[in-house]
Amino acid sequence: MPISDEKLVKLVQKGNTDEYEKLVTRYQEKLYRYLVYLTREPDESEDLLQDTFIAVYKNIHKFNTKLKFSSWIYRIAHNNAINYLKKSSKTLSFDFLNLGNILAKEDKTLEKMENEETKEMVRKCLDKLPNKYKSPLVLFYFEDKTYQEISDILRISTNNVGVLINRGKKSMKELCKI
Repeated sequence: MPISDEKLVKLVQKGNTDEYEKLVTRYQEKLYRYLVYLTREPDESEDLLQDTFIAVYKNIHKFNTKLKFSSWIYRIAHNNAINYLKKSSKTLSFDFLNLGNILAKEDKTLEKMENEETKEMVRKCLDKLPNKYKSPLVLFYFEDKTYQEISDILRISTNNVGVLINRGKKSMKELCKI
């Protein structure tokens, strides 16, 4: 059975820095994918990922191991992406290769979206969504985070997470006339 993130963090906090590599290995792909979803820039996302792991390492002694490590590290990655987007005046975006996942968990309305023209139309619709809906949608549908984890990452209440996801889905349906 693999050791928990929180136990690995405790070991790193006690000076066993070799264990940090296990945390990097666990989160490297997930965080990179999330950063690419937000920025739509693979090269920049690699830099943001490295910045995230550096910040985590520098601040790991501050992490409370009674909390969930995944929420903490996603929050750092999220903040890095938001700061980058603010500096470069870009908006949050999505990777649309797995677009069907966005709404398919609760309804099957996206099953009809098989051709590239339709995907492009939906992409444009999602780009029109207010930024406050994009992060919760990515975290829930692409990163399989729970409402509580999204709440921790975005620092909003779990009720607000549900509201933002539902409003985001509704807005997307209206914009795309799905």
